[in-house]
Amino acid sequence: MANFLRRRWFLIAILLVIPLGLKVGFRARPDTVSHFPKELVQIASGFMTALILFLMSVTLENRKLRESLRAPGPVLWGSVVNFLVIPLLALAMLPFQRQSDLAIGLMVAASVPSTLAAASVWTRKAGGNDAISLLITVLTNGACFVITPMWMQLGLGDKIQLNTGELVVQLFATALLPILVGQSFRAWPWFRQFADRSKQGFGALAQVCILLIVFWASVQSGVRLNASQAGGGGFAGGPALIVWASCILLHLLGLLIAIAGGRAFRFPREDIVGSAFAASQKTLPIGLFVAASVAGSDAPFTMVPILMFHASQLVLDTLIADPLQKWVTVGAEASAQGDSTTESTENTEV
Repeated sequence: MANFLRRRWFLIAILLVIPLGLKVGFRARPDTVSHFPKELVQIASGFMTALILFLMSVTLENRKLRESLRAPGPVLWGSVVNFLVIPLLALAMLPFQRQSDLAIGLMVAASVPSTLAAASVWTRKAGGNDAISLLITVLTNGACFVITPMWMQLGLGDKIQLNTGELVVQLFATALLPILVGQSFRAWPWFRQFADRSKQGFGALAQVCILLIVFWASVQSGVRLNASQAGGGGFAGGPALIVWASCILLHLLGLLIAIAGGRAFRFPREDIVGSAFAASQKTLPIGLFVAASVAGSDAPFTMVPILMFHASQLVLDTLIADPLQKWVTVGAEASAQGDSTTESTENTEV
């Protein structure tokens, strides 16, 4: 039991924090969130996002990143799925959404980069190559300050008031810059050794920061849900179920497309697993940050699909990791038997 809690504490915490935040927000006064200046909330959100990415970046081993560059096919394929295929699928799903702010949130969730923490964790659990997932997350997070605003403008240009230039600057400061700073800190041997020794602690701190962001986003959603019901509308179960199903479908399609493409390209199975997890997962902190930046008073539930996507991918990938691990193991055993047979044949010929 203790081992289960230690391995699954973040998943359990996410599943508890979201309903708790919704409950707290729902019971609060409708004007609670308005007491916090929007500029202050955005600054705090940006700082927390930058801190999370710094904590994850400073523990990324440069050696593993260099190794994955020697065979860049899986990295490039995973990045294409994450930043091209999934947003295109989301564009196709937008006409089926029945509430505009949920549609905005779905597009935000699909347009943000891969998650830095969870993709590598699940890749390791499934026996995959975590160097592949690490590099995909670094590339997509580093490029998100350009690509995410592009998709937002393309998919939602007529639904939101988007200052593309301002969003590019914000994402550069909160996504790319912390990654670069974190990696530059590893140039100091003493800090690199400290970061490597404290990897689990840094990861746990980053996850606690994510939980704080999730809790605050859930509180905001709960307050707005209460206000919408008090006003006689604004949120309904039907549209929420549709967008939640869309989030699940986006993640699963991204995973399956990444695996199918990896097999078509004849990538090693462990590389396919690393590429698939990183390609199909989406980061929560940047998603919530972008949602807070583009959402107005007429789009109160923009954050809900991002929370749905993140919680769903954690649960689904927990279930998927074990079958993929068996798939990787079978492939490794078959490869070992093939090498053994070849070696035996060569010895016999000699």
